[in-house]
Amino acid sequence: MTSPLGDKITFIDTPGHAAFTAMRARGAKVTDIVVLVVAADDGVMPQTVEAIQHAKAARVPLIVAINKIDKPEANPDRVRAELLQYEIQVESLGGDTLEIEVSARMGQNLDKLLEAISLQAEVLELKANPERPAEGTVIEAKLDRGRGPVATVLVQRGTLRTGDIVVAGAEWGRVRALIADTGAQVKEAPPSMPVEVLGFNGTPEAGDRVAVVESEARAREITEYRERQRRDRLAARGAASGAGRSLAEMMRELKEGAGRKEFPLVVKGDVQGSVEAIVGALEKVGNDEVRARVLASGVGAITESDITLAQASGAVVVGFNVRAHKEAREAAERSGVEIRYYNIIYNLMDDVKDAMSGLLAPTLRETMLGNADILEIFNVSKVGKVAGCRVSDGTIERGAHVRLIRDNVVVHEGKLSQLKRYKDDAKEVVAGQDCGMAFENYQDMRVGDVIECYRVEEIKRSL
Repeated sequence: MTSPLGDKITFIDTPGHAAFTAMRARGAKVTDIVVLVVAADDGVMPQTVEAIQHAKAARVPLIVAINKIDKPEANPDRVRAELLQYEIQVESLGGDTLEIEVSARMGQNLDKLLEAISLQAEVLELKANPERPAEGTVIEAKLDRGRGPVATVLVQRGTLRTGDIVVAGAEWGRVRALIADTGAQVKEAPPSMPVEVLGFNGTPEAGDRVAVVESEARAREITEYRERQRRDRLAARGAASGAGRSLAEMMRELKEGAGRKEFPLVVKGDVQGSVEAIVGALEKVGNDEVRARVLASGVGAITESDITLAQASGAVVVGFNVRAHKEAREAAERSGVEIRYYNIIYNLMDDVKDAMSGLLAPTLRETMLGNADILEIFNVSKVGKVAGCRVSDGTIERGAHVRLIRDNVVVHEGKLSQLKRYKDDAKEVVAGQDCGMAFENYQDMRVGDVIECYRVEEIKRSL
């Protein structure tokens, strides 16, 4: 975008959902200036506070954009006051942080915001040398079926050109094409220009540093070394988690996880940031009884191997902004694997929570119905012992749960096999009336015992 002062500005928009915290942290590290957008009708929200913390951690200057000022309930002064709690003092309150009141919907004061960004850049003397070999950061990466691995790279120093040999994390490649944000192919990308880079041999990770190297041999050497380091780190982590633990600790861990039910998932997404956010959010869902377990996650369409993995482990396949290949769909239909598609993270999380709630054991709640005193015991042929009772309070219902209490001690819990009023079967008997009762699989009733009648309700639990 070009500002009114003629400067080129690149915006990196990070999502506001709580799950995208890693993406916001990366965004703060990559940018030269953070524009903090706060809604004038909502004020400072938890994600706003988190964005402030990321900006401070990255030591990046802030400009506050107070949005939605066109709304009748907008209160920009409330936003200014709330920001003081987080040590952000705007210019109108005597501080040094620029603040602009804007309305994105009406396009109001957006030119002033662009001017403020240009002026801030001038004050900070933000400059880069375009003549040196390029360096930058992978903002996002995906696997495109037609084009292969595609990385969105923000060039921060130097100029990136087609034909350059680049290294990003543990991946390398020769730049086959550079595609600008307009969709047009370009020959080179100067500092602060975002471009899609085609030519990597694998999908780099979001946040990886990108650098141009002199030869393929050097690129291979660097990536092999990084891959070796990554494997060593994983091995060390595995060894550390297994070493130095006593047998008692290991047994306790097994015991704690023994009763826990797992909800297995295979997650595929369109871009790495989304997959990372979804997996991170799913790992936090659950409690001591049930948890989500992500068996595999990755970028790109749902493949046959994803279905095979899901079938073997009884998992559900989740696709976020991606679809299954024809072969994968057919394999899923044959094996009965469920594929769920989403394009909104809120819907995905809600559905997973609802499904996991079904694995929770229901809460049992007792509702007291009434009490009866045993006045006489009768022996009835083919039935056994029947207790002649008088209902002292409440009601006694046939089919309800009962307790037999003797000297204030519960001696039996079960159900009534018979409830009679004189010779007729009764559905319920109310307080003050006499009745006959027989227990299922229990005969040891005595005169003076109290029968407590109650109903058990199952209440569905949710996360």
